[in-house]
Amino acid sequence: MALKKEMEKQILIFQKNEITEYHIYNKLSRKIKSDRNSKILAEIADDEYSHYNRWREISGKEVKPNRIKIYWYYFMSLIFGLTFSLKLLERGEEAAQSTYELVMEEIPESRDIINDEKEHEEQLLGIIEEERLKYVGSIVLGLNDALVELTGTLAGLTFALKDNKIIAMAGLITGLAASFSMAASEYLSTKSESDHSHALKSAVYTGSAYIVTVFLLIIPYLTLVNYVLSLTLTLLMAILIILAFNFYISVAQDLDFKKRFLEMAAISLGVALLSFIIGYFVRVVLGVDV
Repeated sequence: MALKKEMEKQILIFQKNEITEYHIYNKLSRKIKSDRNSKILAEIADDEYSHYNRWREISGKEVKPNRIKIYWYYFMSLIFGLTFSLKLLERGEEAAQSTYELVMEEIPESRDIINDEKEHEEQLLGIIEEERLKYVGSIVLGLNDALVELTGTLAGLTFALKDNKIIAMAGLITGLAASFSMAASEYLSTKSESDHSHALKSAVYTGSAYIVTVFLLIIPYLTLVNYVLSLTLTLLMAILIILAFNFYISVAQDLDFKKRFLEMAAISLGVALLSFIIGYFVRVVLGVDV
């Protein structure tokens, strides 16, 4: 079957994507420790290779995989986890949906390839198990609590004390104490549940998320002299943390990014503003001048 030049070009792009994703899934299936996940990834890899061959029958040409993309997604899986990386990879295919529609109109036999790929891969990706995603609730607890409490604390201390070293010291002590307290509370709370086998891990995830957030928010006060600039950068850092975390969760768990981001940002920045006002009035009323 003779293909139009533009259509042939698009088919070859699909082929390249399929053979590239075959190598990504195949590489991951051989590297991960979980036998269950390895089997699922190997099955998806076989599907990708099958789709590649079917596109090749239509185009009549061979294409090579994108090696940079293979190693990029492999690296991403090591840093951000398997589920996030693979769902991010599949989002790229969703973005090409309009192109798929055009190809299906021009080449009817491609409809089966596209529909099979979408349905089967979504089903298989949905049953991949990853430990870190089991503790998202614990991470959210530590992260959100640290953002709300520490942005509020730092905002209040900034105009009450007006000294970066003292603010950083007070914020660090408060943050670390709160992180241990939060981890202990999460441990005791989980321990009281019927399935308490993961209590320690839940506490570790909660405490770790809290501590990392504390250090990120305090960095401006440790490295700068101007307290107003430090507070501004801390609030920007809080927004970036909220942005990054909610993007991760929205991809990994197929959730609404915009709604979660706006809600979390509004709470954290609202508390910071309220604390800033309280800190200012406390300083004025008590006549403290540091």
